[in-house]
Amino acid sequence: MTAGALVATVIGIASTDAAECPRKDALGTSRILGVDAKTYPRVGLKSFPQTLPLADREVVLTFDDGPNPPTTSKVLAALAQECVRATFFLIGLHASQHPDMVKRIAREGHTIGHHTFSHPFMARIPFDKARSEIDRGIAADEMALHGVSTTTPSTPFFRFPYFEGTQAQLDLLQSRGIAVFGSDLWASDWNEMTPEQELKLVTERLAAAGKGIILFHDPKARTAAIMPAFLRYLRENGFRVVHVVAAGAPQKNADAR
Repeated sequence: MTAGALVATVIGIASTDAAECPRKDALGTSRILGVDAKTYPRVGLKSFPQTLPLADREVVLTFDDGPNPPTTSKVLAALAQECVRATFFLIGLHASQHPDMVKRIAREGHTIGHHTFSHPFMARIPFDKARSEIDRGIAADEMALHGVSTTTPSTPFFRFPYFEGTQAQLDLLQSRGIAVFGSDLWASDWNEMTPEQELKLVTERLAAAGKGIILFHDPKARTAAIMPAFLRYLRENGFRVVHVVAAGAPQKNADAR
């Protein structure tokens, strides 16, 4: 067995026949990567020693803190234009306020992960309160998505607000089979800057890193504004987008370029 085949077996990379993308010149989604929390319980080099097994010039696009309809809809439109799939880590409170947007994110083929209920500094609150934040966030996301309040996530992916959590919280998530996502690089879009400055910053960081899990925030207007240009940068510079899903989950085909 080749090394590539072994990796595929371990983490469940989907083998798909590419579906047709309406735009032949679109960036497209190059492959689907099934992430098994047992094998990859914590990923993202900004926080952890390990990250996803991405080849050079492969990226995973992730968005935090939504949904926020005015900006999330623009991000979704840009992704759809390029036939690209991403992962959205939703705040439960926002999901409960905008269930139609949650359903749209899923309907358009993106992965929905979890980001607590109210976005607290998790390492600064008692364990029981932190556990409640995790459970309430998952339940709100699931209610918005499926109409059922459950603390068992459809997609067992979680990201800590501010990338800040305790060992006990990490152990809790691992015991429940929930993979924790950090990131490999970020757009720093929480800082005040122009869209042009954000685009320059994130493309320079990606050029230096060569690959990785990228963090954006879809409620940020500057991020929504740059997304078409950022995806064009990926296409013009030979980057490929990998869509992450839970290992063993039913998977739709990747989009052809």
